[in-house]
Amino acid sequence: MGSALETLCGQAYGAKQLHMLGVYLQRSWIILNAMAVLMLPLYLFATPILRLFHQDAEIADLVGRLALYMIPQLFAYAFNFPIQKFLQAQSKVVAMAAMSAVALVFHVALSWVLVGPMRMGLVGLAVALNASWWLVVLGQLVYILMGYCPGAWNGFDCLAFSDLFGFARLSLGSAVMLCLEFWFYMFLIVIVGNLENARVAVAAVSICTNLLGWQIMVFFGFNADISVRVSNELGAGRPCAAKLAILVVLMSSVAIGLAFFALVLAFRDVYGAPFTESPEVVRAVASLGVVFAFSLLLNSVQPVLSGVAVGAGWQWLVAYVNLGCYYLVGIPVGYLIAFPLRGGVQGMWGGMLSGVGLQTLILVAITLRTNWDKEASEAHSRIQKWGGSSSAAAAKVSGD
Repeated sequence: MGSALETLCGQAYGAKQLHMLGVYLQRSWIILNAMAVLMLPLYLFATPILRLFHQDAEIADLVGRLALYMIPQLFAYAFNFPIQKFLQAQSKVVAMAAMSAVALVFHVALSWVLVGPMRMGLVGLAVALNASWWLVVLGQLVYILMGYCPGAWNGFDCLAFSDLFGFARLSLGSAVMLCLEFWFYMFLIVIVGNLENARVAVAAVSICTNLLGWQIMVFFGFNADISVRVSNELGAGRPCAAKLAILVVLMSSVAIGLAFFALVLAFRDVYGAPFTESPEVVRAVASLGVVFAFSLLLNSVQPVLSGVAVGAGWQWLVAYVNLGCYYLVGIPVGYLIAFPLRGGVQGMWGGMLSGVGLQTLILVAITLRTNWDKEASEAHSRIQKWGGSSSAAAAKVSGD
């Protein structure tokens, strides 16, 4: 839901409406923290929910216990993601990277102490994650409150409580778009948990999705970059610059994706070994090498196209595309191959890739057929609309 700010803050920044960035940030905090409260039952009742989906009882119990300790992180997300988009729209990425580096060092050290010498196990990992995320949130808040975002942060504003319904609708569109993507791979793990020898299958898929998460972080950098560039350029009325940015980022991401593709195929027999001491799991990971490599390749392009969509404000359009491709094509095809055709884990994941491939093709077609001059005009209209009741404030800021 915080990615709504990529559209609004980015386009407002491009249009030099800096005063609105702080208002958008505060509106997002209100909406995301309300949503965090609504999500609490998922954390409180994780074990019975997983058992409802016929997951392994031991896995369900462990996840349920860990989820209770992860509740503070839920609210850290509600503050952190809007701050990230607020800072990214202003290209404050060096400061964000520095804070993240400090938090990473802190997290590694604290995790080692809690899990190693103190032997706190999963509880220790949860405590370390909570502490690290809140360190990032507090560090970013201090950076903003110390005046490093002049014009964009003018203190707490009552305008944050206006236009909440419309703002929530755009936030919800962003959430649906992104959640349908992330949940796609979560569904993979849930469905695989119903296969024979579920523990080995879940372990193998979890290792691959973990590595996929590491790889996709690289392309989330491209996602954030192209989202900010597209929204800034459209807000500033420069559609040609937006198109050039899209082309450059796509070419770069495809080149890196091909490198990851080749690495996985070259080291398919060993890349699972650092994650487990079980030879059976390592062999299961190796058997997923081909489908995993294609997942990495497709996921080098898909985040960039999603970033273009967010920068242009197409969240609801892409949400519908994701729903159709992932859940009406990908999951049914994967389930058909995995269970009736007995294709196992490879069949499940390979079938689901059909949905990812279809979604990528559709987003490429949408991007190529877009009238970017019209998008720039719509960005101007969106800024006027979401400025709404703040027009008087805008006039005052301009006068100052």
